[in-house]
Amino acid sequence: MLTAGNVNDTTLFHDVLAGIRVPRPAGRPRTRPQRVIADKAYSSRANRTHLAQRGIKATIPEKDDQIGNRLRRGSAGGRPYAFDKQHYKRRNVIERRFNRLKDYRGVATRYDRLARNYLGALNLISLLDWLKDPPDTP
Repeated sequence: MLTAGNVNDTTLFHDVLAGIRVPRPAGRPRTRPQRVIADKAYSSRANRTHLAQRGIKATIPEKDDQIGNRLRRGSAGGRPYAFDKQHYKRRNVIERRFNRLKDYRGVATRYDRLARNYLGALNLISLLDWLKDPPDTP
């Protein structure tokens, strides 16, 4: 999903989740991932509630102000959210991919005015990177 540069990512969190298709070896793709690994920008009650309602595990660190508010409220603040550091370490794979895309100047500075042109550039760069280093296939 491609948005304008000034749009907050967390506002489209539900739409991005709705568009996920996890391929399977056979049959239709899954539309619900097992786990979502995200950064602190996605740490909101609404996002966590949405994930819990769909049965998706969340690995999202809690913001410092949210921790402070919870602690200030004492026992009424509730328990801290579960956070698995081992799963969160896997997030670097995505961050490294974003950094590889930004190696291309046109993508990093977003010279294209039209979203379709920018998306085309992203697809082309992804294809070139894949051709350079294709994944192992069985």
